[in-house]
Amino acid sequence: MIPTIRLLLFLLLGAVPMAGASLVPPLIWFSLVYFLAVLVALAVDVILTPRPDQIEVERLNDSRLSLGADNLITVLLANTSRHPIHFTLRDEYPYQFPADAVFISGEIPAYDIFEARYHVHPRRRGDYHFGDINLRYRSLFRLFVRQVRYPAAAEVKVYPNVLEVRKYDLLAQKGLLYELGLRQARIFGQGSEFERLREYNTDDEFRRINWKATARRGKPIAAEYETERSQYVVSVIDTGRLMRPPIAHLAKLDYVINTSLLLTYVALLKGDHVGMLTFADDVDTFITPRSKRQQFYLMLEALYNVQFQPVEANYARALSYLSLKHKRRSLVVIFTDLVTLDAARPLIANTARLARRHLPLVVTISDPNITHYAGQAVQNSDAMYQRATAEMLLAERQLVLDTLNRNGVQTLDVPADKLTINVINTYLELKARGKL
Repeated sequence: MIPTIRLLLFLLLGAVPMAGASLVPPLIWFSLVYFLAVLVALAVDVILTPRPDQIEVERLNDSRLSLGADNLITVLLANTSRHPIHFTLRDEYPYQFPADAVFISGEIPAYDIFEARYHVHPRRRGDYHFGDINLRYRSLFRLFVRQVRYPAAAEVKVYPNVLEVRKYDLLAQKGLLYELGLRQARIFGQGSEFERLREYNTDDEFRRINWKATARRGKPIAAEYETERSQYVVSVIDTGRLMRPPIAHLAKLDYVINTSLLLTYVALLKGDHVGMLTFADDVDTFITPRSKRQQFYLMLEALYNVQFQPVEANYARALSYLSLKHKRRSLVVIFTDLVTLDAARPLIANTARLARRHLPLVVTISDPNITHYAGQAVQNSDAMYQRATAEMLLAERQLVLDTLNRNGVQTLDVPADKLTINVINTYLELKARGKL
């Protein structure tokens, strides 16, 4: 128990007549009665104040927290006493996580429940540890504060961002995917899977006329086709040194992993076969493309364990391995980064070779710092050199992208915060146009 200022003031007030007893001796009896009254009040306060075992505490959270997202943590407080409780709570969440609340205060009515909520924002994948829950609440007469530690230690794992997957599911059910920035990619007439018959119009291709239906109805009838299902998508993830630099507290590799995970989920919903390959100087993980729903969870577990490697990426070994293991034409989404034209020559050569059978898409994350310096006003010599260097780097980066495009390789270079939406929109567009 911790005494409050109110109790200390009561005790100090009792010291005044005790000091005056040296001049007026009867005051000593008044002081003794006063202190006795304070002690009785304190004893009554201790008896009436809810005991720690009259408060039940439980922490609720997902067993899999999502990287780079605000994960809700709920602490349930149940008051089984007849008096309300004014409290301040501190949960011992992993110290590596930023949180939006350290201390949470509130009141639990008698025989009621209080939900204390806060969010944590993990910045790295891995295993972490929650500690105990600390509760401090004041007594009924506010003479003391009781501090209690409730055992609540628990392990928690930080996975790639599964909250985005849940959000996608929810918006898809409501038909509100445009709120995520996803475009409608259901383009009739471009695929080869029959959808329906309708009247021919001047904008339709002549080869889409269904002559049997036209003969039956006596007017031109066109067939509409939707994009095929059961196509193949493979995510190829570079885990080398260029993927380690952070952007807004998350490494480039973590943005890529989150994007690859949602791409996998969307492609599986579209009926496609999805696989994955991770590599640095050698191939680390290869998951054969499949269209079963458990493929998502298999890839989730694999991506959870992917770590950085301080080595150069070996594109030749990775893409040769993929060509050997998987021969069906596929959309191969290669997540990597670019520095100079000389360093990118192996990527250019091997993706150009890959393009003979597959449809390669090279995805890179643009550096916001370089973009910032390239657009800054020149006010001194330092700013001039910074801008010149940034413009040179951007020009060389664009040269690499243009070279890839000339070799039949699709490219996508976008900021980190727009990576997921742009990759999925590109996949949907390529699928809808029958490029796969």
